[in-house]
Amino acid sequence: MGYHLIDPDELDQWDDRPTDVRSLSVAAGYDYQDSKLGLRVYELAPGEQSGLRYHSHDEQVEAFYVLDGTLHVETPDDEYVVEPDQALFVDPGSPQRAFNPDAADAAVRVLAIGAPSVDDARPYDPAGDE
Repeated sequence: MGYHLIDPDELDQWDDRPTDVRSLSVAAGYDYQDSKLGLRVYELAPGEQSGLRYHSHDEQVEAFYVLDGTLHVETPDDEYVVEPDQALFVDPGSPQRAFNPDAADAAVRVLAIGAPSVDDARPYDPAGDE
């Protein structure tokens, strides 16, 4: 058996993304690649996005659970507004871009879940083909 108590405020910046991101799953000892779960906390200032531009995943399901603030998620057909204590699930093959608008009054804090944790992101160009 294994248990891992992680405080995201005690973690360093996870990677070189231009936004604040802390990887809870890596801190717990799960591999970034080929793990059953990836779990990260993002804090997006006004005008920031989650780190990946508009993209889709081949097999990964993504879920965004908003802790504080309001997250916007752009898709080819709609823009979802995700409020605190709401979650948005994104199925594989579904293009999206998660962001905090430039005009936002405050930062947004989001728990992002990816399962499985695989590096299968594909860029998506809303103006043309993928």
